[in-house]
Amino acid sequence: MDRIRITGGNELRGIIPISGAKNAALPLMIASLLTDDTLTLENVPHLADVEQLIRILGNHGADISVNGRRERQGEGYSRTIHFTSRNIVDTTAPYELVSKMRASFWVIAPLLAREGKARVSLPGGCAIGTRPVDLFIEGLTALGANIEIDSGYINATAPKGGLIGARYVFPKVSVGATHVMMMAATLANGTTVIGNAAREPEVVDLANCLNAMGAKVTGAGTSTITIEGVTSLSGARHRVLPDRIETGTYAMAVAMTGGDVVLEGTNAKLLDTAVEAIRRAGAEIT
Repeated sequence: MDRIRITGGNELRGIIPISGAKNAALPLMIASLLTDDTLTLENVPHLADVEQLIRILGNHGADISVNGRRERQGEGYSRTIHFTSRNIVDTTAPYELVSKMRASFWVIAPLLAREGKARVSLPGGCAIGTRPVDLFIEGLTALGANIEIDSGYINATAPKGGLIGARYVFPKVSVGATHVMMMAATLANGTTVIGNAAREPEVVDLANCLNAMGAKVTGAGTSTITIEGVTSLSGARHRVLPDRIETGTYAMAVAMTGGDVVLEGTNAKLLDTAVEAIRRAGAEIT
């Protein structure tokens, strides 16, 4: 789509269902590689990145079943998807897949934690210059991983007996690196403490799902997250949190144009600051 033409001047009215958050769904999908049981995710948005990650997980051996489309659902509808990674058949995430979506690099965590090895393409496939995954590498190295970079790929191996819990403080906040270290630490030996961790709702959502799978994660939503490693994880059923960006965008649109809109399936607590600002601007929010 080259352009979007909007003719304004009308109030917005109606009911808008809010989809699941893509930024929460992607790490949750990747976490399915941590267990040989089935992880069922509800409210997964129907987006190109989700479809690409389904292909990537399938490359590693995941069996994926998608519940059918429901009546009156449009193109952006959310779905329930079942992920079963009984056997990891390939620990390599090739460039042609990883290059299309940066978040796909995060598969390095469950592959390394569960299989003891992973070969994952760098996003962009080039090891020259400052790499955007330095924080990921440093976090995994703190857990005992041996990491080498060769021809645009990260080759990571865990020590004999598996990753080892450790205390690590990120030099700067990174949501993706927090996701990766959390997932890797769930199957590590001992306790891991992550300092200067990201505090976004998507991090909390991943922690809640991991705990439902049998992990022992505490402190998510604060700057310090503690993970007590376990020997294995089980399956679970988890609902992806609603998209706060989508919620806020529609809420602001109504505040700007007037009207009366119901946003379904969302949670105002995910964007308290934005809601308060809209209220101060004169909109009524219940």
